[in-house]
Amino acid sequence: MNEIKTVKVEDIKKEAEAIKCPVERSFYYMNGFLSGPMCGKCFPCSMGSYEARILLKNIMEGTADEDALKRIRRIADDMLVASMCKKGKDTAKFILEWLDEGVFRKHIEGLCPERTCRAFIEYRIIAEKCTMCGDCHKACKYGAIHGEKAVAFRSGYQPFEIRQGICTRCGECIKVCPAGAIILTDAKSREAVGV
Repeated sequence: MNEIKTVKVEDIKKEAEAIKCPVERSFYYMNGFLSGPMCGKCFPCSMGSYEARILLKNIMEGTADEDALKRIRRIADDMLVASMCKKGKDTAKFILEWLDEGVFRKHIEGLCPERTCRAFIEYRIIAEKCTMCGDCHKACKYGAIHGEKAVAFRSGYQPFEIRQGICTRCGECIKVCPAGAIILTDAKSREAVGV
């Protein structure tokens, strides 16, 4: 007979703390809480956790507004006070710990300070640095990089570019570029930063 493994809040918290972005971290934690330790016996957890997960996902995907922060705070405050078990209270504390850090607000404004939330970043090819070797094109298994590899004694190439609508932000292209011509930028501000 198969034994069902019990997921503990402490294990979820430990795994979540390895995630850089506090919003992604909170979403991971809430997802784990809903998948295992939450018993669903008290109202604050059973209703609030599901709503909080949706709100956190919206914040990560760049579709939330200022109201989402207020709603998450209300849910976490209610869970902290009214949850009947330590698991619910610990979940509320985990969310509240990061809510006041300003990172959630930055996401509402369209920036992920850790540059990990895919909705807020873009990879771009700097044409002046690109040697047109084609390594990035080969590395992209999603077909998001278009352009032509340089061939001796020919001109009029289509430069390599990343099609943002297809790009999954996996980062494989940046790893293989020998010229350092691919950069990570904030999608909103388009300010380039080296990786």
